[in-house]
Amino acid sequence: MLPFHFQYGRYQRKLLVEDLDKKWKRIILNVSPITPLEHCEWLNKLLTEVWSNYFNPKFSIRISAIVEKRLKLRKPRLLERVELQEFSLGSCPPSLALQGMRWSTIGDQRFLQLGFDWDTNEMSILLLAKLAKPLIGTARIVINSLHIKGDLLASPILDGKALLYSFVSTPEVRIGVAFGSGGSQSLPATEWPGVSSWLEKLFTDTLAKTMVEPRRRCFTLPAVDLRKKAVGGIIYIRVISANKLSRSCFKTCRRQPNGTSNGCSEDNFDDKDLQTFVEVEIEELTRRTDVRLGSTPRWDAPFNMVLHDNAGTLRFNLYESCPNNVRCDYLASCEIKLRHVEDDSTIMWAIGPDSGVIAKQAQFCGEEIEMVVPFEGHNSGELKVSVVVKEWQYSDGSHSLNSLRSSSSQQSINGSPNFQLRTGRKINVTVVEGKDLAAKDKSGKFDPYIKLQYGKVVQKTRTVHTPNPVWNQTFEFDEIGGGEYLKLKGFSEEIFGDENIGSAHVNLEGLVEGSVRDVWIPLERVRSGELRLQISVRADDQEGSKGSGLGLGNGWIELVLIEGRDLVAADVRGTSDPFVRVHYGNFKKKTKVIYKTLNPQWNQTLEFADDGSQLMLYVKDHNALLPTSSIGECVVEYQRLPPNQMADKWIPLQGVKRGEIHIQITRKVPEMQKRQSLDSEPSLSKLHQIPIQIKQMMIKFRSFIEDGNLEGLSTTLSELETLEDTQEGYIVQLETEQMLLLSKIKELGQEIINSSPSLSRRSSSTGN
Repeated sequence: MLPFHFQYGRYQRKLLVEDLDKKWKRIILNVSPITPLEHCEWLNKLLTEVWSNYFNPKFSIRISAIVEKRLKLRKPRLLERVELQEFSLGSCPPSLALQGMRWSTIGDQRFLQLGFDWDTNEMSILLLAKLAKPLIGTARIVINSLHIKGDLLASPILDGKALLYSFVSTPEVRIGVAFGSGGSQSLPATEWPGVSSWLEKLFTDTLAKTMVEPRRRCFTLPAVDLRKKAVGGIIYIRVISANKLSRSCFKTCRRQPNGTSNGCSEDNFDDKDLQTFVEVEIEELTRRTDVRLGSTPRWDAPFNMVLHDNAGTLRFNLYESCPNNVRCDYLASCEIKLRHVEDDSTIMWAIGPDSGVIAKQAQFCGEEIEMVVPFEGHNSGELKVSVVVKEWQYSDGSHSLNSLRSSSSQQSINGSPNFQLRTGRKINVTVVEGKDLAAKDKSGKFDPYIKLQYGKVVQKTRTVHTPNPVWNQTFEFDEIGGGEYLKLKGFSEEIFGDENIGSAHVNLEGLVEGSVRDVWIPLERVRSGELRLQISVRADDQEGSKGSGLGLGNGWIELVLIEGRDLVAADVRGTSDPFVRVHYGNFKKKTKVIYKTLNPQWNQTLEFADDGSQLMLYVKDHNALLPTSSIGECVVEYQRLPPNQMADKWIPLQGVKRGEIHIQITRKVPEMQKRQSLDSEPSLSKLHQIPIQIKQMMIKFRSFIEDGNLEGLSTTLSELETLEDTQEGYIVQLETEQMLLLSKIKELGQEIINSSPSLSRRSSSTGN
C-alpha cells in the first residue's frame, strides 16, 4: 500500500492538471477564430416553450408594421388597394441550427453562425384587396403557409445589452396563398395572375432590404423596462469631416444609390483637388453640406432632423462636385442606425472595418455620440459624425426631457381619426422665423408663407419677400387629444400657382402649462429650410370662457376699420371697388363699398362680444353681376391686448402681392370703463331708424327700375346689403348689452343679500 503522502501528492497533481486543462480550453475558446459545430436540440426546445407567449406577439407586431409600409409602395395592376387586416406568425416557431452552429471572428467582432429553417402552415395573415378597374369589388388574400430558409448571423454588442442579427445572404422564400370572397368579388376564388409572385417578391425584398448583410437589425435586452413606447424624436446631427478620400478608391463604384450612372468623366486631377459634399438622409428628410476641397475635407455642418418612429437609419451619401458641371458624381455611402431602448437610452450602430460592428450607447438625451464610420464597400475612406438625440416623444404624450405626463394626452376613442376630443386647453403656436428656405425659382423672386393645420383648423401666415423671413405671428388652436400632429406646409407665391417649399409634422403632445417650447423644425422633401416655432399651452379659462355668453372678461371688441392702401387692382381699368367682410365666430358683417379706388377710406366701427374667436378680415372687390373677388385677407391678433387700451395697426394682406389695411382695435371691459355707445347714440334708437331707411331705398329701387339705371340700382343694392348687416350687428350688440345688464343685476342682488343679515338668513334657510 502506497504511503499517504504519496497518494496526496498524486491527487494534487491531478487537480493541477484539471485546472490547467480548464484554463487552456478557455484560452482556445477566446482566441480561436472558429469553434466546433454544436448541435442545438436544446435551443429549439427552449424556443418552442417561449415562442407562443413571448416571441410570437413581439415579432408579429414588429414585422406587421414593416409589411404595412411595404404594401403601400408597390402592388400589382390587378389590385387598386391592399390593406393588412390580420397578422400573426402562429404557434409554430422556426428551427435554428439544425445543422449545428459555431462562433466565428470577423475582424475583432464575434459572430454566431446558425441555420434558419421555417416551414409552417399555422400562421394567420389576412389581406383585404380592392380590385382595380375594370374589375369591381373586394376580395380576401390569405397567406396560409410560409417557407424561409437561410443562414443567420448574430452578434452581441455593448457588453450583451443588445443583439444584432441578419441573414448572411438573401434567404429562400416561398409562400402559399388562398383567395376568398370579400363580399362583392367579381373573380372566382382561384389563382390571380401575378398576385402570388408579387407577395413572394414582397416578402423577399422586405427581408433583403431590412436584415440581409450588412443590414443588421437590433434586439435590445435592457435591464430596466420603463414601459414607454417612443413614437418620434428630434435629432441633432453634425457632419464633421472625412478622411482618406481617394479617386482610386471610388472610381470603380461611381453609381447613384438607385443604381443609375451619373457623374464626371475620369480626369487627371489629384486627390487634393477633390471637391466633395455630404447629403444626410433620414426617411423623407434630406440635407446637404457645403462643398469642401481635398482628401480630408472638414464641413462641421449641423442639421436638425426629425424621426417619426422609435428607430431609424441615418444615411450619409458622399458626392463629388464636378467643376463646370451642374451634375454631381455619387461616390459612396455609409449609414448609422439608431434605436430607442426601453430603459430610455439610445443605441447607435454601424458597419465597421472588415464588416465588423461599431456600436455606442447614449445613456440619456442630450449626450453627444461621435462615430467614425467607413464608407461601404471601400478599403479606405471614412466619415466622422456627431449625433445627439435631443428628445424622445412617447405615445402617452410625455417627453424624455420632461417626464411630467400631460393631462391633455387622451387617446382617441375607438381609434377614430374623425373624432377629435377637445381637452379644454388652448395651444399658441408662434411662427417666429425661417432660414435657408429654398425655391426652384432662380430669378431671385421669393415670397414665402406658411400654412398651419391642426385638426380641421387651417391658418396662414402673411407673405414676406426673403429666403430668411421673420413672421412673429401667433396662432391659437383648441387642443385635441389623441396625438394630433400640427402640420406645416411652406409655399412661395407665384403667378401661375404657388410653389411648395417643404412640409413638416410637429408633435404637440406633452406640453406643460407655463413653459414655452422653442424649436427649429426642418422641412421635409426639400434640400434645405427650417422653421422656428414657439409653442405653449394654457387653460381655456385663463382669458374667459365661451360658455359664459359674454366672452373674455365679460367684455366686447371694438373694431374700427379706417382705411386701406396700395390694394391690388381687380378691374381691367386698374381700380377696385373694395369693401371688408368681418368674420368673428358666428358674427359676420361687411363695410360699405368704396368705388373705383385702391386707397379706400371706410371709417366704420363694429362691436361684438369678446368670446376669444379668431378675427378675420376679408377684403373683397364688389361686382354687381359677377361673384365678388378676393383682394386680400388677414388675421387680427387681439387676444393679448391690455384691457381698454386701443391698438392702432397697419396689417399686410395675405394671398395677394401687396396691400395693407389700417385698423384700430380695443378690448373693452365694463368693470374698468363705462361703455360708450356707437357714435354717441343709443343702439336701440339706431335700430329703430333702419326700417325707415329700408323704405327709402325701396322707393329708389322703383325709380331706378323705371329709368333703367343699372349703375344706380347696383349701388343701392350694395347699400341695402350693408344696411342689413348693420341691423344684424345692432341686434347682436343689444343682446350683449342685455347680458351685461343681467349679469350686473345679478351681482348687485347678491351684494344686497350679503349686506343684509335678515335677507342672508332667509336665503340660506330657503336653500336648505
